[in-house]
Amino acid sequence: MSNPRARQRALAIGIVDGGETDGEPLAELKELLRTAGVATAGEATQQRPQPDPDRYFGRGRLDELKEQIAGCDANLVACDDELAPRQERNLEAALGVPVIDRTAVILDIFADHAHSAEGKLQVELAQLEYNMARMRGLWTHLERLGAGRMDGGIGTRGPGESQIETDRRLARNRISDLRRRLKKLAQNRGVMRAERDRSSLPRVALAGYTNAGKSTLLNALTGAEVGVGDRLFQTLDPTTRSLELSGRDYLLTDTVGFIEKLPHQLVEAFKATLEETALADLILHVIDASEPRERRLVDMRAVDEVLEEIGAGEKPRLLVLNKADLLDEDERQEVELAHPDAVLISAVRSEGLEELSSRVEVAFEETLAEVELLVPYAQGARLHELHEVAGSLERTDREDGVLVVAKVPVAELHRFDDLAVA
Repeated sequence: MSNPRARQRALAIGIVDGGETDGEPLAELKELLRTAGVATAGEATQQRPQPDPDRYFGRGRLDELKEQIAGCDANLVACDDELAPRQERNLEAALGVPVIDRTAVILDIFADHAHSAEGKLQVELAQLEYNMARMRGLWTHLERLGAGRMDGGIGTRGPGESQIETDRRLARNRISDLRRRLKKLAQNRGVMRAERDRSSLPRVALAGYTNAGKSTLLNALTGAEVGVGDRLFQTLDPTTRSLELSGRDYLLTDTVGFIEKLPHQLVEAFKATLEETALADLILHVIDASEPRERRLVDMRAVDEVLEEIGAGEKPRLLVLNKADLLDEDERQEVELAHPDAVLISAVRSEGLEELSSRVEVAFEETLAEVELLVPYAQGARLHELHEVAGSLERTDREDGVLVVAKVPVAELHRFDDLAVA
């Protein structure tokens, strides 16, 4: 059976502020459409400080837009911003084709890529909240059945208004149900997180622009087999794997990627998932080094904004420049000069991963304290406990027990006070 989206051809439209310098202002929207399976038939922009509150574009530009739609054989208009319901309705009336906004495209992609039960619930919640404000427009044709009579008698009550209220009540009930279920799932994950916390393993999170190669990096560092692909939002569900560096175990988590103007509904719906990033001890901010400098800076700013929104803005961060395999020597030098504190890697070729691992270890070095402990032979389980917390350690067997020199997280020193050598 053919995919109906494969037959959709969209005209991408957007507002361009005079101060913007990006050469392709609609590049991201076109990539979103590609990921959603929609072909871009053409693009159109209007330079103005802000969108028209009623029609997004000005009236005169809409006439030109209608001609362009016919000329490029588009059957859909995709807008680079989130549209107010009245903007969407007015655009459709003026242009004669369906109009979708950036948020609708992203929600469609998320719905297609969500695989876990929680991911599907999160997407449904975001979709319902997005559509709540648009329900009135769906039933205006029914509302008209009750129009035209002023006496309020029999026949004046069309089914439109009651249908709107019915739909809204059903939507509100479903939203409440989804929030309850997501809260329960978040509590379950909190229990699992508490188990991980008891193990005192350092937590590292991968954050970055979507399609920067975070999942590929997770696979390269841990041997995981997380699905990767050249499309936006390939990974929605958080994936945590164990990473061993110099005998010490770390927890490495990959979560959903970020983009410019990430819809607030999605940030809210996925807040529990994004919490994994906020609770990490260190964030690896992964960047696509093969992007032009201006694009890289825009991507970095978008990630910074989302990290601030989820309460992770102050977390220690290490910049990781991925996809070095796509750069020539001059481009490598330019990237390294632009970001001197970053680590340049190629996750797909496992290049630079040793330096990255060393930088991760150094980042945690300040949280460790060297201790000398004597573990009696009768308390062999304590030695295992120490191994879990300290990783590699030096040991010397003595008559009275095992003398251990190890680096232990400062927060866990109290667990071994009774073993400390005076």
